[in-house]
Amino acid sequence: MQPTSIHIAAAVLFGLALLHTFAAKWFEALAHRHPRHAGLFHILGEVEVVFGLWALVLVVVMALLGSGAEALAYAESRQYTEPLFVFVVMVVAASRPVLELVQQWLTGVARVVPLPTPLVMAWLGLALVPLLGSLITEPAAMTLAALILAPLVFRPGLPEWLKYAALGVLFVNVSIGGTLTSYAAPPVLMVASVWGWDSAFMATTFGWRACIAVLVNASVLVFLLRTHLKATAAAKPTAPRPVPLLVSLIHLAFLAGVVVFAHHPVVFIGLFLFFIGYTEAYQRHQSPLILKEGLLVGFFLAGLVVLGGMQQWWLQPIVSSLAPTALFFGALGLTALTDNAALTYLGSLIEGISDPAKYMLVAGAVAGGGLTVIANAPNPAGVALLRKGFNDESIGALGLLAGAALPTVVAGLMFLI
Repeated sequence: MQPTSIHIAAAVLFGLALLHTFAAKWFEALAHRHPRHAGLFHILGEVEVVFGLWALVLVVVMALLGSGAEALAYAESRQYTEPLFVFVVMVVAASRPVLELVQQWLTGVARVVPLPTPLVMAWLGLALVPLLGSLITEPAAMTLAALILAPLVFRPGLPEWLKYAALGVLFVNVSIGGTLTSYAAPPVLMVASVWGWDSAFMATTFGWRACIAVLVNASVLVFLLRTHLKATAAAKPTAPRPVPLLVSLIHLAFLAGVVVFAHHPVVFIGLFLFFIGYTEAYQRHQSPLILKEGLLVGFFLAGLVVLGGMQQWWLQPIVSSLAPTALFFGALGLTALTDNAALTYLGSLIEGISDPAKYMLVAGAVAGGGLTVIANAPNPAGVALLRKGFNDESIGALGLLAGAALPTVVAGLMFLI
């Protein structure tokens, strides 16, 4: 298609948003140097704010270059189900009854293994929980894994480079860990129905490769962390009283309902409202819900939906012109610059795409899902929950890229076998 002035402006703004994500840590440093304007710099340093901010700029530019009605029509034409779902599933999965129940299960497993409990808990958080994302969806897995790992790995006293290495492993493992089924990983979901990929196909084609890569990545990282984790007390619930099992099961039922109706916002938002009411009725069994973190992540993803929707004119020709092997590396690289679900969606629009090209596109998209914050929809959730464990309470884009590099290579090699 021939790009219009609005398309070009949208591409420029998308590039500026990418640069802004890389500069987020710099804004946090400015907040400490200039306390009078710390509030403004803190806002600009919030990675979750970046794409929502630039999406607003895009809508204003569209109104100036075209008309207000055109800008409004475009904003209303976008599909916001994924941002809404991620917000809801984050809040429900991070609730105290769900988190305590999962921690109890993992602690029980860890005590059976003849190794220090913190070591095993970290491994389970980096390996088992991301693989559970194939059942409970990747955003829910990211939320649980981040909350379990935060007191073990993302804490004061650990070298910063190890925290980035752990973050990279977590992001990559969550991105590939959801490929055992056809509904849990956003980039797979975009093509599954169009290409006829069911969960059996995903498990036998992608799943076993993903499992090996997840186990290797988690094992190597925990080996590097071993001296720091042996002296660490295992994460314990901070609640004064244990949550009754019935309450935890009710919370799990809410989580299951949200996951089952993930593509029906009217239903899962209705369930969420009932969930809010239930938590208010039994406050003594609750901790504060992570509404702020969830809203910031939803805002980020909604901004990505608005900005990303105007990039098809230059992305799709690149995707459609590459041979299968080149498509794998192209998808892996492009995923770092745009959401991997958006990338596979563009691939699903290509008529006559071959089976090898389909595989390579999705493999590259999920393998590269940990390289940047925007590469995979659950990544902003991980950033929101873990950034306080880093210097300046901010996660640098270059640090994440470096930490995810080797896990991405492992995932890429497994998918290329």
